[in-house]
Amino acid sequence: MEKISKNKIKFLRSLRLKKNRDKECVFLVEGEKMVLEALQLSRQIVREVYLEKGQSIPEIENFEAVFELTSLEASQISGFKTPNKCLALLEYPAVKITNKDFTLVLDQIQDPGNLGTIIRLADWFGVDDIVCSTGTADCFNPKVIQASMGSILRTKISYLDLENYLESDERPVFGALLNGENVYQTKLPKSAILIMGNEGNGISPEIEKLVEQKILIPKIGHAESLNVATAAGILLSEFFRG
Repeated sequence: MEKISKNKIKFLRSLRLKKNRDKECVFLVEGEKMVLEALQLSRQIVREVYLEKGQSIPEIENFEAVFELTSLEASQISGFKTPNKCLALLEYPAVKITNKDFTLVLDQIQDPGNLGTIIRLADWFGVDDIVCSTGTADCFNPKVIQASMGSILRTKISYLDLENYLESDERPVFGALLNGENVYQTKLPKSAILIMGNEGNGISPEIEKLVEQKILIPKIGHAESLNVATAAGILLSEFFRG
């Protein structure tokens, strides 16, 4: 394996910033499981792999572009307090919205952990398309990628003008809102769009105007609110109930 250069380390470290990721159209994934999954699912977008000295992973060592790095170099590159011993540089995947039966729309979701968890939930329920507002957190943020647990590699995520997108689609639009109808008493179609809103403010007013049916998870206990990722999981479960 070729040793990693200082310039390469500097470049990889720069990818912590969204503007640099967008400029180069690349992002980092960390951890043996994530790297192996990337090689299995999307080998064509894996540009380089970085393996800490002393690690032996045959499936990775046989890849065309593997660089050796020390634990110090791994910590310089990694965006986490405890650096992973294996990382990979991936190209942004080509995304084409399929507009299959169900699409999940995210309006101004800000927390990377929430976004990553929602991506993982969508993958669990077989949702191919997630459409985000341009103000939603970057899906290639390291914290989003880590929280998605590999689902970022299987889910098509687009950032669009939500008003234009929703106005051009004929499927019924559902929105999670506090003044909505009890979701457990609502007939939910298989072909639909579900909108989840911002953690603190909910769905923005201009997008709420395009919601055709407001739905609500009824409160039984005393908790003040539900985390948006938790709410998304409950609502997705209802839409995909057998």
